[in-house]
Amino acid sequence: MPEGDSVYRATARLHHALAGQSLLSSDFRVPALATTDLTSYAVHEVVPAGKHLLMRLKPPASVASEISAKPLTLHSHLLMEGRWDLYAPSERWKKPAHTARVVLKTAMVTAVGFDIAQVRLVPTEQESDLVGHLGPDLLGANWDPVLAADNLRHDPHQGIGQALLDQRIMAGVGNVYRSEILFLRRLHPLTEVGQIADLPTVVQIAHRLLDINKDRARRVTTGQERTREPLWVYGRAGKPCLRCGTRIELLKIPSTPEGAERDCYWCPHCQPAV
Repeated sequence: MPEGDSVYRATARLHHALAGQSLLSSDFRVPALATTDLTSYAVHEVVPAGKHLLMRLKPPASVASEISAKPLTLHSHLLMEGRWDLYAPSERWKKPAHTARVVLKTAMVTAVGFDIAQVRLVPTEQESDLVGHLGPDLLGANWDPVLAADNLRHDPHQGIGQALLDQRIMAGVGNVYRSEILFLRRLHPLTEVGQIADLPTVVQIAHRLLDINKDRARRVTTGQERTREPLWVYGRAGKPCLRCGTRIELLKIPSTPEGAERDCYWCPHCQPAV
């Protein structure tokens, strides 16, 4: 699943390509929006909200004065397989057409959302219905490290490995960053939040990692961009720890108390149980 930095880059590409342009046509290949026509709507901006993408649209001038013609927000969540691609008007798509869920055409570019599991269109004034539950966005204008730390403290018995994936606490951390944050802070994934003395440092590491990677083509947590080993522990089960040489292990942790298990990588020596 794309994490906050990946979504940040995706929205930046879409914003650069579409902002200020009017749509020549729209094609929604999801049942709820199959008859929706956004022709002549102008793309105002594309912004991230944690792992969510928000494309804000202005109604065409010809109907802008009508009460029913309100600014709209096209919301999408990429989940595991989703992606937005950009093409020249006559360029051949790189993925099969039947996997496209949204096609937006302007005079300059065609934006195609492939395999997007969540696509919703709401009045912009109702955006909070979709993303208002999110905690402070690690890469957003509303980033608030004090609030994020306070949110972490809310359930002192929750394991830190589970808490970091809770987007209501702070938005943007996924499997990769969860593992890397815990390693850098030397925390066992099952350590209860209430046992961690310096939660602001956990929050600071999370923000620093996403911020330094938001404009990189290659995600790196260990050092320079051209390093041979870009990540400390994620995806390295069975390999030696880059710090101490101990074999990295894989632990399955539910994303929420009722959620599916997600992979968490850790070093038994550098991250001992409390």
